[in-house]
Amino acid sequence: MTTVLLHGLGADRRQPLELFTPAVHAAVGPDELIVAPDIRAHGGFLTVGEPDDFRLDRLAAEVAASVREAIDDAGQPSPEASAPLTVIGISLGAALALRLALDELLPIERAVFVRPSFSDLSLPENLRPFPVIGQILADAGPAGIDEFRERAVFQHVAAVSPAGARGLLAQFTAPDAARRAMRLVEIPRNRAFRDDSELAGLEPRGIRSLVIGAPRDPVHPYALAERWAAGLGAPLVELPARDDGLQAQTALVREGIARWLQHTRA
Repeated sequence: MTTVLLHGLGADRRQPLELFTPAVHAAVGPDELIVAPDIRAHGGFLTVGEPDDFRLDRLAAEVAASVREAIDDAGQPSPEASAPLTVIGISLGAALALRLALDELLPIERAVFVRPSFSDLSLPENLRPFPVIGQILADAGPAGIDEFRERAVFQHVAAVSPAGARGLLAQFTAPDAARRAMRLVEIPRNRAFRDDSELAGLEPRGIRSLVIGAPRDPVHPYALAERWAAGLGAPLVELPARDDGLQAQTALVREGIARWLQHTRA
């Protein structure tokens, strides 16, 4: 069996590995093969490329190729020749996990979408800070962080969630942030799905889903998690807000995923 873990915008493969590996091992066992690729212009994927390279369909295709290569390198049979995959994605990773399943780029049996941030809109309100950060990084580099603090898009997030604001500021200190600024400008323009009817297409194909969200998170609105869950016909786990304690949120996301994985394996 193989579980694929996908990171969020501006993060790298370490993010989901640290967050989700304990849950996967608790539910499935330590022998589970865990694959966590870096998305283009993140982590060890050094190539940036052109704006069109950041279309969600192209990113998903690259992820699928990376997953197949990792499975082959581990000496495991292809997913089609063995058990279907489980995929767990956070934020951008959730959008990519959805496209992997809907576009049948990998044979997926179970999908967990954590704090989804993408919808059927290009550049929705909750993602508007990222192109602003990207443009400031391109123009001024990491030193532009003070300029961003003065922008209304940052102050809106900071007023609702100091933890969310810190997450936005971390984009300025990410490795090679200025050279990779295009990712922040282009990726939020993507739509994760066409409409709610496309979300509804997952369950009839036998793909079981779980959605996880948290309140008071302007970048990952809980209302959007509710919409994903309703469209997918999936259970929804509500976490405590990050500002009420990251440690508690982390413990509960692991617990919720482990319980659901165990239940869906029964």
